[in-house]
Amino acid sequence: MHLRHLFAALALSAFAGSALASPEFWRNEWPETDFETTSIENWVEILSGGPPKDGIPAIDGPNFLAAAEETRLGPREPVITVEVDGEIPRAYPIRYLTWHEIVNDEIGGIPVAVTFCPLCNSGLTFDRRVDGLVLSFGVSGKLRNSDMIMYDRETQSWWQQALGEGIVGQMTGARLDQLPTWMESWAEFIARNPGGAVMDQPPWNRSYGQNPYVNYDSSRRPFLYNGEMPPHGIEPLARVVRVGDQAWPVERLRENATITEDGVTLTWAAGQASALDSRDIARGRDVGTIRVRDGAGNDLPHDVMFAFAFHAFWPEGDWMLDN
Repeated sequence: MHLRHLFAALALSAFAGSALASPEFWRNEWPETDFETTSIENWVEILSGGPPKDGIPAIDGPNFLAAAEETRLGPREPVITVEVDGEIPRAYPIRYLTWHEIVNDEIGGIPVAVTFCPLCNSGLTFDRRVDGLVLSFGVSGKLRNSDMIMYDRETQSWWQQALGEGIVGQMTGARLDQLPTWMESWAEFIARNPGGAVMDQPPWNRSYGQNPYVNYDSSRRPFLYNGEMPPHGIEPLARVVRVGDQAWPVERLRENATITEDGVTLTWAAGQASALDSRDIARGRDVGTIRVRDGAGNDLPHDVMFAFAFHAFWPEGDWMLDN
């Protein structure tokens, strides 16, 4: 979606504001969703992102290449890395996730959903099992606080991607377990995992490798977002590292390279391109790679998201600022 399309979607959402105050607006499109069961208190928060249900097609059971055979990715291009003990490490390029947002996969018997919301820069990987039921996820086409609302095909419930939580339908209140994955450059992945695997290009007619949100992370305000801006003078589209309900500004981490606080060690290293800067993702400005570990050196679940999104979903969260 180009920025002009984002403006058009924003105008359409504002025009439909009064209708969006009730779930009745969505029932025709979602006849199997239980709208009576929900944690949403104000339906004005739910906006259409433009595409309809499945208009952004999730990927199921992707194909993989040996990392050494991949020739399309630039060295600084971002990938989401998933490393499961005893399994070949896998890289999921953001050049594909930008256009599909969800990949339903299985690694070592663990059903996973690898997700990326471009409007929040939120790249999270979840275990797809909930109370013994294996779910598969699609893109609803709806946004809340500019963040993607996923849905599961089994119950047609809606899920907030940034939270990994069911918000509408039978699965309201259910939580997905987040796995400790991270975003890094393709060069970093292949240097550490020369025998790794990389998701192959999906068989869709998309401009893979091109960023449809040119200069988005340099914008002064987020699109399709009407909530409060972050406190402490932090720019709304500044990146922060979220661990639980705490957020470390990436700029602080960039200046220090390593920060250890509250039992968490965060590191920053140059070399990863922003997926939301230049038209060619491989040429995006350097935003660095972040790793988050506990005191024993184990990778921790986290997110590198925009500050406005952290404030929207964790309004009482702790901002880990330089003292």
